[in-house]
Amino acid sequence: MARISSYPRDLDVVDNDSWIGTESSNRQTKNYTAAAVAKYLNIKGKISISAQMVFKYMTAGAGGGEFSGPANLSPIANITTLQLSTTDASSQNVVAFMDYLVGNNILISEQNEISNFGHFTIDSYTTNGNVSTLNLTNLFGNGNLENKKFYDFAVFTLSSQGVPTFVFTQGVPATTWNIQHNLGKFPSVSVVNNNDLLMNGEITYIDNNNITCNFSAAFAGKAYLN
Repeated sequence: MARISSYPRDLDVVDNDSWIGTESSNRQTKNYTAAAVAKYLNIKGKISISAQMVFKYMTAGAGGGEFSGPANLSPIANITTLQLSTTDASSQNVVAFMDYLVGNNILISEQNEISNFGHFTIDSYTTNGNVSTLNLTNLFGNGNLENKKFYDFAVFTLSSQGVPTFVFTQGVPATTWNIQHNLGKFPSVSVVNNNDLLMNGEITYIDNNNITCNFSAAFAGKAYLN
């Protein structure tokens, strides 16, 4: 075999480029493409990315590095609960980290198909043995889950800068206003009556996306949340 230094250098690596290696199971010499190596690194989570985990979606069971729950081809936007392995595809235990994320937002996106994604608030995370249940509130989503595809789970919060104020209109006078805002947070609230006078009341935060406003007298008006 010629010296390595005698071969021309190629600084433009493409998917079908390949190099020689040894298969661990039988010690046979084989060639491996750049695309195959990249796929292995992605699905096994071999490249560490802070606050990101990789799981394989399976329609049944949730073995190591897998998640299940919704039916195959379910809209990602309809997900409310998942059964998740306590270890991700790289065999890291994720329990402590996921516990920490409860109440925060997460992005679940298909590897190599970023337009198949869901943006969620984590409502709760409970563990039983090697499987955990993740309860979610959807903020936005697109595309469908597909069996045996790999998905990235990553902490994801959109900047509030530039996000418009949510305006709720109470057309019928009432002492209790139930407001679903879907802002994914506990917003500040200002309430005015139909004469644009500021009204004081008791604000109760039901969760990250719902509040209740209670007043001593019934009136109609608007609530501004941001």
